[in-house]
Order: sequence, then C-alpha cells, then structure tokens
Amino acid sequence: MGNPARPEPHSTPSGGSSAAPLHAESVLGGKLDPGTSTIPATGPGVEPAGFEETTQALAPAVSPWADTLGRAGSRAAQTLLVAAVVFGLVWLLLQVKVVLIAAMVALILASAVSPVVNWLERKGWSNLLATLTAFLGILLLLGGVITGIVLTVRNQWGTLTAQASEGWNELRRLLESTPLPVDTASVDAALRRATEFVTSGSFAGSALSGLSAAASFITGLVLMIVILFFFLKDGEKMWNFALRWFRGERRAKLAESVDRGAQVLGGYVRGTAFVALVDAVLIGAFLLVFGVPLAVPLAVLVFVTAFIPVVGATVAGIIAALVALVTNGPVIALAVVGWIIVVNQIEGNILQPVVMGRTLSLHALIVLLALTVGTLVGGIFGAILAVPYTAVAWAVIQVWSSRYQVGDDPVLGPDPVNPQDRVEAKATMAERWRYQRMRYQQTLGGRFGATERDAVRQDDDADDGSRSADEKGPGSAAGARKP
Repeated sequence: MGNPARPEPHSTPSGGSSAAPLHAESVLGGKLDPGTSTIPATGPGVEPAGFEETTQALAPAVSPWADTLGRAGSRAAQTLLVAAVVFGLVWLLLQVKVVLIAAMVALILASAVSPVVNWLERKGWSNLLATLTAFLGILLLLGGVITGIVLTVRNQWGTLTAQASEGWNELRRLLESTPLPVDTASVDAALRRATEFVTSGSFAGSALSGLSAAASFITGLVLMIVILFFFLKDGEKMWNFALRWFRGERRAKLAESVDRGAQVLGGYVRGTAFVALVDAVLIGAFLLVFGVPLAVPLAVLVFVTAFIPVVGATVAGIIAALVALVTNGPVIALAVVGWIIVVNQIEGNILQPVVMGRTLSLHALIVLLALTVGTLVGGIFGAILAVPYTAVAWAVIQVWSSRYQVGDDPVLGPDPVNPQDRVEAKATMAERWRYQRMRYQQTLGGRFGATERDAVRQDDDADDGSRSADEKGPGSAAGARKP
C-alpha cells in the first residue's frame, strides 16, 4: 500500500509570519479577515484595530471618590457621621443628667475619701465599718454646713432687709450728689416691676418650676448618697471586675488610667477644699470684724465657689461687696474688695502652688474653656465638675497615647510640658511594678483567670497528645486522641 497523502502545510504569507505571531496579533486586537489569511498591517506607526477598547476593558475601574474632590467628600461624610454620633451621645446624656451628675459627684467624693477608708482598714477596721465611718462623716459635714447656712439666713433675714433698704436709700443720695449720669427713677421703676412680678401669677409659675427643680435636686442628692456608699464600700471590687475582661497591655493601661484618674480627682478635691477653707476663714473673719451681715453664709459661699477655678473667688467677692455696700456703705464695701484681692493673691501665689502642686497640669485657657462648656451644659454642677474631669481626660490621653515627643527638639525648641507634669512621673514604683506584671503576666507564668487557664490547659493537652502520638508511631495516632 502506498503512503497516504500527507496534508499540505499551511501556506504562510511572503512576510514569513507564523501561527504564533498571528495569535499574538489577534490577542492584541488585530482582526483577521475570515475570508483570507492575511494579517492586518502593523508597524511602529500603526495601532492595531480595537487596541483602545481592549486596554480600556483591561484597565481597572476608577472610583469617582478617588480624585481630590471625592476624597474631600468622603472625609466630610465621615466627619458628619462622627458629629452625629457625638451629638446623639450628648443628647442621651442630657436626658439622664440627674443620674450622670449624681454619679460624677459621687465618684469625685469617693476619690477624695477613699484614702481615709484605706487608712482605717490598715488600722484593723473592717471594710464595712471603715466605709460607714467615712460615709457618715461626709454626710454630717455636708448636713451641718447646709443647716448652718439655712439657720443663719433665717435669723438674719429681717435685719438684712432693713439694712438693705437703708443702704439703698443712702446709695441713691450718694448717686444724686455725684455728677454721674445715673437715672435713679429708672432704677426705682425696675425695682417696682420686680416687686409686681413677685406678687403676680408668673412668679407663682416660676416658683412651681423651682419646686420641680428642687425635687430633681433632692432625687439627685439621694442617688448620689447611695452611689457614694457603694463606691466607698465596693469600689475596688468594681475595678477588679472590670479589669478581668482585658488582658496584657490593655489591662495595664486601663489600671493605670483608673489610678491616675483617682489621683487627679482626689488630689483636686482635697487640695481645693483646703484652699477654700482658708479663703472662707479669712474672708468670713474680716466680714465679722467689720459687722457685715450674713458673714457666715457669705463665708460658706466663698468656700463653695472656690471649687470653680478662675471665676469662683471673683463671684463670691462681688456678692460679698454688694452685701457690704447696701448694708454698711461704700467705705466698708471698698475695704471688703481690697481684702478679697489680698486673699486671692495669697491663694494664687502661696496656697495653690504648695497645696495643689501639679494636680491638674492644665493650661489656663483649657481651664477657662472647660468652665464655659461645663456651665452651658450642666449649670453650677457642670462648672464645678468640668475642670477636674478635663484633667482626668488629659491624664487618660497621656496613658493611651505614645505619639508625643518628649524632651527638647532641635527645631521646635524646649518641651512645653514640664517633666513633672507627665503622667509617668506621677506613678509610684509599686504601681509601675504592678503594671509590668499585668503586661507580662502570662509570659512570667503568673496566675491566670478562668479563660487563660482553659487556654493553657488546652495547649498542654494538645502537646501531650502530639507527644504520645510520636512515641507510639504513625500507626497509633488515633489512640493518642483524648475524649
């Protein structure tokens, strides 16, 4: 039999192109005419047909948010979302403002009194007895102060009104004899309108709203007392419970945040209370010597307003000067103003640096802004609580952030933060060792919680199983499994 006819090889064009170049050109977009085997013309100056469509199909899709305007829009949307969340959180907190203020007041009082409880426990007292002693001491102190103010004002109210009337008439005569353009008739008309308002139904409505505010105040006071008792009795157990949900570095930072916050709050309350007591004694004694009525309530007012930095002493001084003006005349009022200025200088230059030290570590502008925001949000309680809790927030930020460059910089210059104001300088050696133990507790083989013990037991079981499987050989690996 003859050899079968072999198929003729596929003819190639004169250019010598093979099938591989033909396939490459077709992939790159060259279109082959089905009726011929001629390859479209290509060259340095000729772009294959369909090349632009192919490159566009293969190119990644460009998001409309990838350009400058898109990135700005995405950041704006994120900012609005964060602002909405913050606004909603603030609105929610304002709805439970009574509970929030009661808890914050209880926390700041517990931070100030807890060292007394710890000291009594070290002396051998039980936790319950030490807590009750400190708790009743606070209640007796606050109750005695409030009772003293009410009784003093009640006993001296008649004398105060009579002296105020006489003082006002004297002040009118003094203003009429001076060239100052003061219209006493307008002032008398304003006083008359105020009197009519007091005797009208609008004042009764205001009194009812005042009763509602008093009811809210009493509710918050009772709640604060209850929360304060449990903070003093079970505060350490609460923190212990909260820390057990975290491990390692987070547990150490949370513990340090709690310690620094309690240190700031307790130091602020104790230092401010001592400074306020000195101010109240000095100003109250001066008012008593010069016969200004309501000297004791005014001294108590000085003590309370001293907890509002920057503006508290000024407000108390203005009120005391006004009382002295309408009851004792302008000479005594000027003397009261001068003495208050002297007391403020003693407080700012001697008492505050020695007693308070570096408890707050806040710039004066931050203190003023915190006071403004606290007053707008929470009234008088917001003004009292804003500064210490702002200092707590700054301490917590320092604990959790390590981005701040410590020390002098060759370009920026000296470090504006004093080394003694940094949060790491305020921890004792025992506290630092405790934080380190929390960080490396598992590495150092310390005692663990239930979750960590279970994890370690599972690792040990797995190691034992793999070790026994290696000893028995590959054929008995199934026998190494444990139920």
